[in-house]
Amino acid sequence: MPFHVEGLVAIVVFYLAILAVGIWAAWKTKNTGSEGDRSEAIIVGGRDIGLLVGGFTMTATWVGGGYINGTAEAVYVPGYGLAWAQAPIGYSLSLVLGGRFFAKPMRSKGYVTMLDPFQQIYGKRMGGLLFIPALMGEMFWAAAIFSALGATISVIIDININISVIVSALIATMYTLVGGLYSVAYTDVVQLFCIFLGLWISVPFAMSHPAVTDIGFTAVHQVHQAPWLGSINSLDIYTWLDNFLLLTLGGIPWQAYFQRVLSSSSATYAQVLSFLAAFGCLVMALPAILIGAIGASTAWNQTEYGVPDPMTKKEADMILPIVLQYLCPVYISFFGLGAVSAAVMSSADSSILSASSMFARNIYQLSFRQNASDREIVWVMRITVFLFGASATAMALLASSVYGLWYLSSDLVYIIIFPQLLCVLFIKGTNTYGAIAGYLFGLVLRITGGEPYLYLQPLIYYPGCYPDENNIYIQRFPFKTLAMLTSFFTNIIVSYIAKYLFESGTLPPKLDFLDAVVARYSREHMDKATLVKSDNIVLNELAPVNPRHSLTLTSTFTNKEAFNYVDSSPELSNTEDN
Repeated sequence: MPFHVEGLVAIVVFYLAILAVGIWAAWKTKNTGSEGDRSEAIIVGGRDIGLLVGGFTMTATWVGGGYINGTAEAVYVPGYGLAWAQAPIGYSLSLVLGGRFFAKPMRSKGYVTMLDPFQQIYGKRMGGLLFIPALMGEMFWAAAIFSALGATISVIIDININISVIVSALIATMYTLVGGLYSVAYTDVVQLFCIFLGLWISVPFAMSHPAVTDIGFTAVHQVHQAPWLGSINSLDIYTWLDNFLLLTLGGIPWQAYFQRVLSSSSATYAQVLSFLAAFGCLVMALPAILIGAIGASTAWNQTEYGVPDPMTKKEADMILPIVLQYLCPVYISFFGLGAVSAAVMSSADSSILSASSMFARNIYQLSFRQNASDREIVWVMRITVFLFGASATAMALLASSVYGLWYLSSDLVYIIIFPQLLCVLFIKGTNTYGAIAGYLFGLVLRITGGEPYLYLQPLIYYPGCYPDENNIYIQRFPFKTLAMLTSFFTNIIVSYIAKYLFESGTLPPKLDFLDAVVARYSREHMDKATLVKSDNIVLNELAPVNPRHSLTLTSTFTNKEAFNYVDSSPELSNTEDN
């Protein structure tokens, strides 16, 4: 394949434009946040992200390289098709559920990161434990999409994969480093526009190629391969449901999502942003679905790609860039490449910022340096943005099974963090003992179920399992959802047992070594009074930032729900009395 100078120039121009927007956003908002409040401005954008920018950035976070490439691949692969392209519906429902049930309690209580409620209720040790799967999910996700971008660029302009990965990672890390959420949000607006325009420009050209059969006919008739609408085998129904629930429910407990929720100017705006992003995800999936259908309707022996087809060459995961390269004119394919590049960076920058935000606040500040200055926290965030960006890049270049690691870590987010989030927000009386027990039970059940992408054999063989071509057993039983439910109910049951044993006097108070039931005033236990009274969460976080959304001065600066939540705490009453 010849080296395309025009393609390289187009990519360079696009990257420079994105970098310029990111730096402009950082400069425009450099004075945002009062003195001693800059770290919050970097993490949650001063809580004044509006509907337009907020809707774009939340949509762009989900519409990433994996979302676009994965949807096109699922539609293209024979025997799967549109029936197995679960991401558009799954992630859209995830955003709807997140907006309906989770956005309001998280935003109204003034949290700064997703881990805040865990540390508030369960203590800093548990917050540290939950940071592990959250960090793994963000890091492996960023690495996976950097890897996908490198392969995509190499297909279209024949440039070295390592160079494309490193340059892309440097651009995303640089503007995230200088501007935080503001740079990420404003570049997301540009990137989402590029994704929409680039893919929709490419679709008509690809569809009109002489080698492509009418996709309406190939949807239900076998021409070059099985119909691209696909079907669900009766034996695979439980697997389909397990994966769908993982996308829908497991898509909620991500810092990248809650970072947008918590940056909204009010709890109501946080909900509206979620609903807008759900609609945006569906709309942005349409061109990827069409490109997958075009790939399934193409006689590849009539194109420059030749034989065998991408499926036989095991390049099905690259069907989107292959369609752009071989079914579109050269200049049009570069537009599509810009779209894919935009999709990747719009997700990668969010993951890097999310990981650094959780580390700087929940690990460094709340666990080790509670008296750290705001300037110190800002520098910790900048350093970790660089380190996490470099780590994701290194994994993309060196790891042979980045996607397998991401699949496993995303499973852990679903199995461990989601049930914990349910308990900490909606189930009264759960405590650290139940949280740890649920964490361990969920982890053990997931690991023992095996992971084909990492060639891990299962230790528990559920009904219906079968060996693949590598003799690795595949589970048909919905064991991931079983592990999630087990983690959820274990948390509740163990919490109430521990509560009964200590409060009834069956166990002496000195055995409450986690200070979760009896020793409420331990320094180790971060109760409601600590989070609100200390400098870790300042009182202005509990109020909507933008006064134009409130009718009265009192409602502008007072969030009644948040203060009622705090005032009802006996610990706070005691503190005030003292």
